[in-house]
Amino acid sequence: MRAGLLDRMVNQAGEVSITRARIDADVKSMQGSLGDLTDSLERMRRQLRDIELQAETQISSRIEAAKAALQTFDPLEMDRFTRFQELTRFMAESVNDVATLQRSLQRTLQSTEDELAAQARLTRELQDDLLRTRMVEFESASDRLYRTVRQAAKETGKQVRMEIIGGAIEIDRGVLERMTGPFEHLLRNCVAHGIEAPAVRQAAGKEAAGLVSVTVAQAGNEVAVDVADDGAGLDQSRVRARAVERGLIAPDSRISDDELSQLIFMPGFSTAETVTELAGRGVGLDVVRAEVNAMGGRIETHSEAGRGTRFRLLLPLTTAVTQVVMLRCGELQVAVPSTLVEVVRRVPSAEVERGYAEGQIDYSGQHVPFFWLAALLQAGTRGEVAGRNQVVVVIRSASQRVAVHVDEVVGNQEVVVKNVGPQLARLPGLAGVTLLPSGAVALIYNPVALASVYAEQVRERLRLQPAAQAEQAQAQPAPTRTPMVMVVDDSLTVRRVTQRLLSREGYRVVTAKDGLEALERLAEERPVVLLSDIEMPRMDGFDLVRNVRADPRLAGLPVVMISSRIAQKHRDHAAGLGVDHYLGKPYSEEELLSLVARYAGADIQT
Repeated sequence: MRAGLLDRMVNQAGEVSITRARIDADVKSMQGSLGDLTDSLERMRRQLRDIELQAETQISSRIEAAKAALQTFDPLEMDRFTRFQELTRFMAESVNDVATLQRSLQRTLQSTEDELAAQARLTRELQDDLLRTRMVEFESASDRLYRTVRQAAKETGKQVRMEIIGGAIEIDRGVLERMTGPFEHLLRNCVAHGIEAPAVRQAAGKEAAGLVSVTVAQAGNEVAVDVADDGAGLDQSRVRARAVERGLIAPDSRISDDELSQLIFMPGFSTAETVTELAGRGVGLDVVRAEVNAMGGRIETHSEAGRGTRFRLLLPLTTAVTQVVMLRCGELQVAVPSTLVEVVRRVPSAEVERGYAEGQIDYSGQHVPFFWLAALLQAGTRGEVAGRNQVVVVIRSASQRVAVHVDEVVGNQEVVVKNVGPQLARLPGLAGVTLLPSGAVALIYNPVALASVYAEQVRERLRLQPAAQAEQAQAQPAPTRTPMVMVVDDSLTVRRVTQRLLSREGYRVVTAKDGLEALERLAEERPVVLLSDIEMPRMDGFDLVRNVRADPRLAGLPVVMISSRIAQKHRDHAAGLGVDHYLGKPYSEEELLSLVARYAGADIQT
């Protein structure tokens, strides 16, 4: 089967998956709207029942009053009240009709969900079958690998035999083709640097012929390829001397052998005395790690003196579909392969501030390099540290870890990976690109690879930031975080309308349905202004203002009361509690926006 046609079919299956994900997102949105409709119907039923009870009470009281006065009931009044009762009954019927439609929509939506789930299963099976046709046995590349070892042994005058274990394991053709070059590089490295000359091996009690093995095993949705030799192992003292010579580590630094082994992957790092075509061509192993990272994989090294060196490459089973974790930093959304995410933590803000100051954070007894994720992508230097806790994600690639501060972990999802093309393929840390259900483009990054390239630049910018801000304080004020406004109202419609209005103006909006929920939110973060209704369940607006004014941290918080109660006694009572402004419903949008802008501006200046 033609490879081009097969790739095109896999891409089309990926497009079907993306479209299905969009439909799924729309269905979830409809579910949310239907839930809101159900809540609104319940409220309408309760309010209609209250109206009926009030009407019956008024009619009964009027009849009793008329009987007491020995008067006949006015026919016009009877007509009026009878008509009022008719209207309430018509409204009840209308509510029941809407409820019938709502139940019908629920049934249709449930059916759509079931069909979507079935379609997702069929799409997954189609995708799996198509991907299976792309799979080839690892042994299909064995001729090239055997030839590489034979040629390297011949050029070095060494006796080397090679074996492939698990060659029947299948791997994506694209992955294998792209990684064959790095495999050859590692094999040449094993022969040139690892395997000793026959006389040296015999003197050490080994067989004259050295062994280079390639072991392939499948682990979940990854393939582990171990390239190992039984040679002398890494010369740790020579690696340390070369690292000190290049300024990678301090002469008196204490680092483990495994950490020292990772230095051989640094760009241009080589322990070879002379540059030859065989011994890395003076390039070193950085090209191997770059290719592995570009595939969304990782590489680990383990060496024992006199017993040999093992390189373990963990590669994706296929590059067409993968699981990613979506991370948000401000407006920026970045995808990170799920296999790289070790843990997501809620860290106290004080610890995050200390992490920014020291450039590292404690995790499992280790000092892990710490960064604002967007800073590694050249977008800002550090994130906002507002509230009690912050989200920190620990990323692990091979034996290296970094901790990144993010605003939010959006979630885990399966995505179709798109080819970035030759122009972007060599960008550090970029593992691919995908389309989200919303239609937005998301880049898939390996933060560990980003940190290995840009760590010093990020830390330098972070060190220079306070000085630069001091110099430019007069000419250019420092950027401020987006002002937050809190809206407290028991009406879902009012909350949403006000939220949309303020969001359009660039404010962050937090909503609460009553005073108790508002106090919980206020304990997390202080807004620039509080917009509150009066009549709410559990805790009304007046009690909320009393609690706010009694809290020393919130005593100066501007409060704008928005209520349909516009009598002067309500206004006077609110003013007595310390309300800064009182608006009646329906309020003027321009007036509300000007009030919020005024209080937000005062907060920024202070």
